[in-house]
Amino acid sequence: MIMTKFATFAAALGLTATSALAGGYVAPVVDVEPVVVEEQAASSNAGLVVPALLLLGVIAAVASDDDDS
Repeated sequence: MIMTKFATFAAALGLTATSALAGGYVAPVVDVEPVVVEEQAASSNAGLVVPALLLLGVIAAVASDDDDS
């Protein structure tokens, strides 16, 4: 009598334990929003400043060359 109650209890416990894990593990889904990077428009004459200054320096050096013989 005690053995049958124990066997019934063990069977019930075994059935409830397996039903709790019936679904298995599912990894959570994380929605990632893309990051938008806004680039500023580059100035069109930013690359001309340095060459223009160098050209002015060369012109100034040639103009100040006093090689009177």
